[in-house]
Amino acid sequence: LPDGQRFDASGLLLTPEGGLLTVNDRGASLYRIAFRNGERAADLIRLPGLFTEAQLAPFSGEKVGRYDCEGIARDERGRLYLCEEANRWVLRCAGPAQRVERLAIDWTPVQKHFSRDDRNASFEGIAVGGGKLYLANERKQARIIVVDLDPLRVVDDFKVFPRGQGAGDLNYSDLSWFDGALFVLLRESCVVLKVDPATHEVVTEYDYRRVENDPEVAYHKQYPTGVMEGLSVDRDHIWLVTDNNGQGRLKAPKDTRPTLFKCARPDREPDAASQ
Repeated sequence: LPDGQRFDASGLLLTPEGGLLTVNDRGASLYRIAFRNGERAADLIRLPGLFTEAQLAPFSGEKVGRYDCEGIARDERGRLYLCEEANRWVLRCAGPAQRVERLAIDWTPVQKHFSRDDRNASFEGIAVGGGKLYLANERKQARIIVVDLDPLRVVDDFKVFPRGQGAGDLNYSDLSWFDGALFVLLRESCVVLKVDPATHEVVTEYDYRRVENDPEVAYHKQYPTGVMEGLSVDRDHIWLVTDNNGQGRLKAPKDTRPTLFKCARPDREPDAASQ
């Protein structure tokens, strides 16, 4: 950030125009990732008129604590979505200076999966595709929740596992939708799963453990669950961003900046333009 404040990147969205957006889990503002020419560094530019304090004012009397926004999505109409963890809200905004909606979704069908005593074990990722809204209930009964966007009704919920893990809890930390598939980030297992949204079948598993643990970029870890919290997928790449909770890198302990990774998809042959 320009003022050097701590930035806990949590959520990542690659827009159809090619821009990358992220969110700080210490507020509701959206930021564009602005790459510096010729440098392996980027600046964060706050987007004006989106999820501002004035737009969120109607909900201030009901909110608990600060806004803990953990994921970003965009639908076919260009509307932007944030999932807020502490209050278990989904917020939607059609564009700058537009009214922010808090979606009135009845969570009764999936209430049994919600932690009663930990507000930090709630909505950690969001994606939109095929007329559906997908939410990742992070842990303490991790679950993918599916909401039909037209009647705003829960229509499905399921769980997906990495290879060799068929029981116990998981840590879903973000979701992404691309080309008719749902991608799920599991930070504790260090994998991204490509999932068929109709059958819930895991089609492909991408293991990024070597990326996170590379000595050049590895962080001191406050928790044993891994640091990846943002995911976006395109035809040739998987993008990941860290929420390192203000911790520095092992090689540079004073450097607490999040890291953005652009990883080639091993299941795709890159074309000449993308090489």
